[in-house]
Amino acid sequence: MHKKLFIPGPVEVRPDVLEKMATPMIGHRSKDASALQRRISEKLRTLFYTKEEILLSTTSGSGLMEGAVRSCTVKRAAVFSVGAFGDRWYDMAVANNVPADLFRSEDGKATTPEMVDEALKTGKYDLVTITHNETSAGLMNPVDEIAEVIRKYPDVIFCLDTVSSAAGTKIEVDKLGVDICITSTQKAIGLPPGMAICTFSKKAVERAKQVPHRGLYLDLLSLYEYIQKKDYQYPSTPSLSHMYALDYQLDRIMEEGIENRFRRHIEMAEVVRAWAKKYFDIFPDERYLSNTLTNIKNTRNIDVADLNKKLGERGFQISNGYGKLKDKTFRIAHMADCTMEDINELLRNINEILGLE
Repeated sequence: MHKKLFIPGPVEVRPDVLEKMATPMIGHRSKDASALQRRISEKLRTLFYTKEEILLSTTSGSGLMEGAVRSCTVKRAAVFSVGAFGDRWYDMAVANNVPADLFRSEDGKATTPEMVDEALKTGKYDLVTITHNETSAGLMNPVDEIAEVIRKYPDVIFCLDTVSSAAGTKIEVDKLGVDICITSTQKAIGLPPGMAICTFSKKAVERAKQVPHRGLYLDLLSLYEYIQKKDYQYPSTPSLSHMYALDYQLDRIMEEGIENRFRRHIEMAEVVRAWAKKYFDIFPDERYLSNTLTNIKNTRNIDVADLNKKLGERGFQISNGYGKLKDKTFRIAHMADCTMEDINELLRNINEILGLE
Protein backbone atom coordinates (compact mmCIF):
# COMPACT_ATOMS: atom_id res chain seq x y z
CA MET A 1 0.00 0.00 0.00
CA HIS A 2 1.26 3.44 -0.88
CA LYS A 3 1.43 5.71 2.16
CA LYS A 4 0.41 9.32 1.58
CA LEU A 5 3.31 11.36 2.91
CA PHE A 6 2.92 14.07 5.55
CA ILE A 7 6.64 14.12 6.38
CA PRO A 8 9.21 16.97 5.97
CA GLY A 9 10.31 15.46 2.66
CA PRO A 10 10.15 13.77 0.29
CA VAL A 11 6.59 14.98 -0.18
CA GLU A 12 3.67 13.45 -1.99
CA VAL A 13 4.18 14.07 -5.74
CA ARG A 14 1.30 14.33 -8.16
CA PRO A 15 1.10 11.51 -10.77
CA ASP A 16 1.19 13.96 -13.68
CA VAL A 17 4.40 15.49 -12.30
CA LEU A 18 5.96 12.03 -11.93
CA GLU A 19 5.01 11.24 -15.51
CA LYS A 20 7.04 14.22 -16.73
CA MET A 21 10.17 12.57 -15.35
CA ALA A 22 9.67 9.83 -17.95
CA THR A 23 10.02 12.31 -20.82
CA PRO A 24 12.51 10.95 -23.42
CA MET A 25 16.06 12.24 -23.09
CA ILE A 26 17.68 14.96 -25.15
CA GLY A 27 21.33 15.88 -25.45
CA HIS A 28 22.34 18.00 -22.50
CA ARG A 29 24.47 20.15 -24.84
CA SER A 30 21.59 20.73 -27.23
CA LYS A 31 19.66 23.93 -27.93
CA ASP A 32 16.58 22.21 -26.51
CA ALA A 33 18.38 21.69 -23.20
CA SER A 34 19.36 25.35 -23.10
CA ALA A 35 15.78 26.40 -23.83
CA LEU A 36 14.50 24.12 -21.06
CA GLN A 37 16.86 25.62 -18.49
CA ARG A 38 16.14 29.14 -19.64
CA ARG A 39 12.39 28.60 -19.15
CA ILE A 40 12.98 27.13 -15.69
CA SER A 41 15.20 30.07 -14.68
CA GLU A 42 12.66 32.66 -15.78
CA LYS A 43 9.89 31.01 -13.74
CA LEU A 44 12.13 30.59 -10.70
CA ARG A 45 13.03 34.27 -10.81
CA THR A 46 9.32 34.99 -10.53
CA LEU A 47 8.91 32.53 -7.65
CA PHE A 48 11.88 34.02 -5.77
CA TYR A 49 11.10 37.66 -6.63
CA THR A 50 14.59 38.16 -8.03
CA LYS A 51 16.40 39.41 -11.12
CA GLU A 52 19.56 37.48 -10.24
CA GLU A 53 20.87 34.29 -11.88
CA ILE A 54 19.48 30.86 -11.04
CA LEU A 55 21.77 27.85 -10.57
CA LEU A 56 20.69 24.20 -10.62
CA SER A 57 22.64 21.36 -9.06
CA THR A 58 22.09 17.61 -9.30
CA THR A 59 22.34 17.25 -5.53
CA SER A 60 20.13 17.69 -2.51
CA GLY A 61 19.94 21.15 -0.94
CA SER A 62 22.97 20.22 1.15
CA GLY A 63 25.11 20.30 -1.99
CA LEU A 64 24.45 23.97 -2.64
CA MET A 65 24.71 24.78 1.06
CA GLU A 66 28.21 23.32 1.06
CA GLY A 67 28.99 25.04 -2.24
CA ALA A 68 27.85 28.41 -0.88
CA VAL A 69 29.94 28.42 2.28
CA ARG A 70 32.99 27.11 0.43
CA SER A 71 32.68 29.34 -2.65
CA CYS A 72 32.03 32.68 -0.96
CA THR A 73 33.90 32.82 2.36
CA VAL A 74 37.19 34.70 2.33
CA LYS A 75 37.61 35.61 6.01
CA ARG A 76 35.15 33.74 8.24
CA ALA A 77 31.57 32.51 8.19
CA ALA A 78 28.99 33.21 10.89
CA VAL A 79 26.62 30.23 10.94
CA PHE A 80 23.35 30.75 12.79
CA SER A 81 21.49 27.59 13.72
CA VAL A 82 18.09 26.81 15.20
CA GLY A 83 18.36 23.05 14.75
CA ALA A 84 19.94 20.08 13.02
CA PHE A 85 20.19 21.60 9.55
CA GLY A 86 21.80 24.82 10.70
CA ASP A 87 24.27 22.68 12.62
CA ARG A 88 24.95 20.79 9.40
CA TRP A 89 25.90 24.03 7.63
CA TYR A 90 28.56 24.62 10.29
CA ASP A 91 29.81 21.03 9.92
CA MET A 92 30.15 21.63 6.18
CA ALA A 93 32.28 24.69 6.77
CA VAL A 94 34.55 22.81 9.17
CA ALA A 95 34.85 19.82 6.82
CA ASN A 96 35.93 22.15 4.00
CA ASN A 97 38.48 23.98 6.15
CA VAL A 98 36.41 27.17 5.98
CA PRO A 99 36.88 29.29 9.13
CA ALA A 100 33.49 29.51 10.85
CA ASP A 101 31.75 30.10 14.15
CA LEU A 102 28.45 28.56 15.20
CA PHE A 103 25.76 30.68 16.87
CA ARG A 104 23.23 28.17 18.17
CA SER A 105 19.80 29.07 19.52
CA GLU A 106 18.09 26.92 22.11
CA ASP A 107 15.81 24.26 20.61
CA GLY A 108 12.51 25.83 19.64
CA LYS A 109 13.92 29.38 19.80
CA ALA A 110 14.61 31.64 16.83
CA THR A 111 17.71 33.38 15.57
CA THR A 112 17.12 36.99 16.56
CA PRO A 113 18.21 40.14 14.73
CA GLU A 114 20.10 41.13 17.88
CA MET A 115 22.16 37.91 17.74
CA VAL A 116 23.12 38.59 14.14
CA ASP A 117 23.99 42.23 14.80
CA GLU A 118 26.13 41.32 17.81
CA ALA A 119 28.18 38.93 15.68
CA LEU A 120 28.52 41.05 12.55
CA LYS A 121 29.51 44.26 14.29
CA THR A 122 32.78 42.57 15.31
CA GLY A 123 33.91 42.78 11.68
CA LYS A 124 35.19 39.18 11.80
CA TYR A 125 32.73 37.76 9.29
CA ASP A 126 32.24 38.19 5.56
CA LEU A 127 29.54 35.55 5.11
CA VAL A 128 26.46 34.72 7.16
CA THR A 129 24.18 31.68 6.90
CA ILE A 130 20.58 31.71 8.13
CA THR A 131 18.10 28.86 8.19
CA HIS A 132 14.75 30.27 7.09
CA ASN A 133 12.67 27.23 8.00
CA GLU A 134 14.03 24.50 10.30
CA THR A 135 12.08 21.24 9.97
CA SER A 136 13.66 19.62 13.02
CA ALA A 137 12.15 22.37 15.19
CA GLY A 138 9.11 23.39 13.13
CA LEU A 139 10.37 26.95 13.31
CA MET A 140 10.51 29.80 10.77
CA ASN A 141 13.03 32.53 11.53
CA PRO A 142 12.06 36.24 11.30
CA VAL A 143 13.97 36.71 8.06
CA ASP A 144 12.59 40.20 7.34
CA GLU A 145 14.01 41.58 10.60
CA ILE A 146 17.27 39.64 10.21
CA ALA A 147 17.68 41.01 6.68
CA GLU A 148 17.39 44.56 8.02
CA VAL A 149 20.40 43.92 10.24
CA ILE A 150 22.50 42.24 7.55
CA ARG A 151 21.82 45.17 5.22
CA LYS A 152 23.94 47.32 7.59
CA TYR A 153 26.98 45.22 6.63
CA PRO A 154 27.35 45.51 2.82
CA ASP A 155 30.53 43.42 2.67
CA VAL A 156 28.78 40.35 4.13
CA ILE A 157 27.40 37.67 1.80
CA PHE A 158 23.92 36.64 2.94
CA CYS A 159 23.14 32.92 2.47
CA LEU A 160 19.62 31.69 3.22
CA ASP A 161 18.48 28.06 3.51
CA THR A 162 14.91 27.94 2.19
CA VAL A 163 14.97 24.21 1.43
CA SER A 164 11.73 23.55 3.31
CA SER A 165 9.98 26.88 2.71
CA ALA A 166 10.52 28.03 -0.89
CA ALA A 167 7.30 27.69 -2.95
CA GLY A 168 5.36 27.36 0.31
CA THR A 169 6.11 30.79 1.78
CA LYS A 170 6.78 34.18 0.19
CA ILE A 171 10.52 34.85 -0.01
CA GLU A 172 11.40 38.13 -1.74
CA VAL A 173 15.08 37.53 -2.45
CA ASP A 174 16.02 40.93 -3.88
CA LYS A 175 14.00 42.88 -1.33
CA LEU A 176 15.66 40.94 1.50
CA GLY A 177 19.12 41.36 0.00
CA VAL A 178 19.81 37.63 -0.08
CA ASP A 179 22.88 36.75 -2.14
CA ILE A 180 22.46 32.96 -2.23
CA CYS A 181 18.96 31.59 -1.59
CA ILE A 182 18.95 27.79 -1.60
CA THR A 183 16.18 25.25 -1.96
CA SER A 184 15.61 21.75 -3.31
CA THR A 185 12.93 19.92 -5.22
CA GLN A 186 11.54 17.41 -2.72
CA LYS A 187 9.71 19.74 -0.36
CA ALA A 188 7.30 22.62 -1.03
CA ILE A 189 8.10 22.65 -4.75
CA GLY A 190 6.56 19.16 -4.97
CA LEU A 191 9.03 17.05 -6.98
CA PRO A 192 11.05 13.93 -6.15
CA PRO A 193 14.43 14.50 -4.45
CA GLY A 194 17.57 14.92 -6.50
CA MET A 195 17.90 18.54 -7.59
CA ALA A 196 18.84 21.71 -5.74
CA ILE A 197 18.28 25.32 -6.77
CA CYS A 198 19.79 28.63 -5.73
CA THR A 199 19.83 32.28 -6.63
CA PHE A 200 23.29 33.76 -7.11
CA SER A 201 23.78 37.51 -6.89
CA LYS A 202 26.36 39.62 -8.70
CA LYS A 203 27.82 40.43 -5.28
CA ALA A 204 28.28 36.70 -4.65
CA VAL A 205 29.92 36.32 -8.07
CA GLU A 206 32.52 38.98 -7.24
CA ARG A 207 33.17 37.47 -3.81
CA ALA A 208 33.65 33.96 -5.23
CA LYS A 209 36.34 35.33 -7.55
CA GLN A 210 38.37 36.14 -4.43
CA VAL A 211 38.23 32.55 -3.11
CA PRO A 212 41.10 30.45 -4.54
CA HIS A 213 39.90 26.96 -3.55
CA ARG A 214 36.18 26.63 -4.24
CA GLY A 215 36.20 22.92 -5.02
CA LEU A 216 35.08 21.62 -8.41
CA TYR A 217 31.61 20.04 -8.66
CA LEU A 218 30.06 22.46 -6.16
CA ASP A 219 31.95 25.56 -7.30
CA LEU A 220 29.11 28.06 -7.67
CA LEU A 221 31.22 30.47 -9.69
CA SER A 222 32.01 27.73 -12.20
CA LEU A 223 28.29 26.93 -12.53
CA TYR A 224 27.51 30.61 -13.01
CA GLU A 225 30.23 31.27 -15.59
CA TYR A 226 29.39 28.18 -17.61
CA ILE A 227 25.76 29.29 -17.86
CA GLN A 228 26.89 32.66 -19.20
CA LYS A 229 29.38 31.26 -21.71
CA LYS A 230 27.42 28.21 -22.89
CA ASP A 231 23.89 29.66 -23.03
CA TYR A 232 22.30 27.95 -20.03
CA GLN A 233 24.24 24.73 -19.92
CA TYR A 234 26.33 23.16 -17.14
CA PRO A 235 29.88 21.85 -16.71
CA SER A 236 28.57 18.36 -15.83
CA THR A 237 25.48 16.43 -16.91
CA PRO A 238 22.31 17.75 -15.21
CA SER A 239 19.27 15.67 -14.26
CA LEU A 240 17.16 16.30 -17.35
CA SER A 241 14.32 14.26 -15.85
CA HIS A 242 14.08 16.63 -12.91
CA MET A 243 14.28 19.59 -15.25
CA TYR A 244 11.33 18.36 -17.31
CA ALA A 245 9.27 17.84 -14.16
CA LEU A 246 10.37 21.17 -12.67
CA ASP A 247 9.44 23.06 -15.84
CA TYR A 248 5.98 21.46 -15.76
CA GLN A 249 5.46 21.93 -12.02
CA LEU A 250 6.45 25.59 -12.15
CA ASP A 251 3.73 26.10 -14.76
CA ARG A 252 1.27 24.47 -12.37
CA ILE A 253 2.44 26.73 -9.53
CA MET A 254 2.00 29.82 -11.69
CA GLU A 255 -1.45 28.59 -12.75
CA GLU A 256 -2.49 28.19 -9.10
CA GLY A 257 -1.11 31.67 -8.43
CA ILE A 258 1.91 32.20 -6.20
CA GLU A 259 0.02 34.21 -3.60
CA ASN A 260 -2.80 31.62 -3.62
CA ARG A 261 -0.24 28.88 -3.03
CA PHE A 262 1.28 30.73 -0.08
CA ARG A 263 -2.20 31.33 1.34
CA ARG A 264 -3.09 27.63 1.03
CA HIS A 265 -0.01 26.66 3.01
CA ILE A 266 -0.90 29.10 5.80
CA GLU A 267 -4.49 27.86 5.93
CA MET A 268 -3.35 24.24 6.24
CA ALA A 269 -0.84 25.24 8.92
CA GLU A 270 -3.55 27.00 10.92
CA VAL A 271 -5.74 23.88 10.91
CA VAL A 272 -2.90 21.65 12.13
CA ARG A 273 -1.84 24.18 14.78
CA ALA A 274 -5.39 24.42 16.11
CA TRP A 275 -5.62 20.63 16.30
CA ALA A 276 -2.22 20.43 18.03
CA LYS A 277 -3.21 22.99 20.64
CA LYS A 278 -6.50 21.21 21.31
CA TYR A 279 -5.01 17.77 21.88
CA PHE A 280 -1.28 18.29 22.53
CA ASP A 281 0.87 21.43 22.37
CA ILE A 282 3.19 23.12 19.88
CA PHE A 283 6.94 22.70 20.36
CA PRO A 284 8.61 25.92 19.08
CA ASP A 285 8.11 29.51 20.16
CA GLU A 286 4.66 30.33 18.76
CA ARG A 287 5.88 33.68 17.41
CA TYR A 288 7.97 31.80 14.84
CA LEU A 289 5.89 28.89 13.55
CA SER A 290 6.65 27.22 10.24
CA ASN A 291 4.06 27.51 7.47
CA THR A 292 5.08 24.20 5.90
CA LEU A 293 5.39 21.89 8.90
CA THR A 294 4.09 21.74 12.47
CA ASN A 295 6.20 20.25 15.26
CA ILE A 296 3.89 18.98 18.01
CA LYS A 297 4.92 18.44 21.60
CA ASN A 298 4.02 14.92 22.74
CA THR A 299 2.27 15.98 25.94
CA ARG A 300 0.17 12.78 26.04
CA ASN A 301 3.29 10.58 25.84
CA ILE A 302 1.83 8.58 22.98
CA ASP A 303 3.90 5.92 21.23
CA VAL A 304 4.70 7.84 18.05
CA ALA A 305 6.11 4.79 16.27
CA ASP A 306 2.96 2.81 17.03
CA LEU A 307 0.78 5.68 15.83
CA ASN A 308 2.75 5.82 12.59
CA LYS A 309 2.45 2.04 12.17
CA LYS A 310 -1.33 2.22 12.51
CA LEU A 311 -1.47 5.24 10.23
CA GLY A 312 0.57 3.27 7.70
CA GLU A 313 -2.07 0.52 7.72
CA ARG A 314 -4.55 3.22 6.70
CA GLY A 315 -2.29 4.70 4.02
CA PHE A 316 -0.69 7.67 5.81
CA GLN A 317 2.73 8.58 7.20
CA ILE A 318 3.80 11.36 9.55
CA SER A 319 7.23 12.00 11.07
CA ASN A 320 8.68 11.40 14.52
CA GLY A 321 10.70 14.09 16.25
CA TYR A 322 14.21 14.62 14.86
CA GLY A 323 17.32 13.51 16.74
CA LYS A 324 17.05 14.12 20.48
CA LEU A 325 13.42 15.21 20.00
CA LYS A 326 12.43 11.71 18.90
CA ASP A 327 9.24 10.63 20.73
CA LYS A 328 9.22 13.96 22.58
CA THR A 329 7.64 15.55 19.53
CA PHE A 330 6.11 14.46 16.25
CA ARG A 331 5.76 16.39 13.01
CA ILE A 332 3.06 16.86 10.41
CA ALA A 333 4.08 18.45 7.11
CA HIS A 334 1.59 20.46 5.08
CA MET A 335 3.43 21.52 1.96
CA ALA A 336 3.64 21.26 -1.82
CA ASP A 337 0.40 20.00 -3.37
CA CYS A 338 -1.13 18.86 -0.08
CA THR A 339 -4.74 20.04 0.28
CA MET A 340 -7.04 20.94 3.14
CA GLU A 341 -8.98 17.76 2.41
CA ASP A 342 -5.77 15.74 2.83
CA ILE A 343 -5.05 17.41 6.17
CA ASN A 344 -8.57 16.89 7.50
CA GLU A 345 -8.49 13.24 6.46
CA LEU A 346 -5.16 12.69 8.21
CA LEU A 347 -6.27 14.38 11.45
CA ARG A 348 -9.53 12.42 11.45
CA ASN A 349 -7.59 9.17 11.24
CA ILE A 350 -5.20 10.20 14.03
CA ASN A 351 -8.19 11.04 16.23
CA GLU A 352 -9.74 7.63 15.56
CA ILE A 353 -6.52 5.76 16.30
CA LEU A 354 -5.84 7.68 19.53
CA GLY A 355 -9.47 7.79 20.62
CA LEU A 356 -9.55 11.59 20.69
CA GLU A 357 -12.92 13.33 20.70
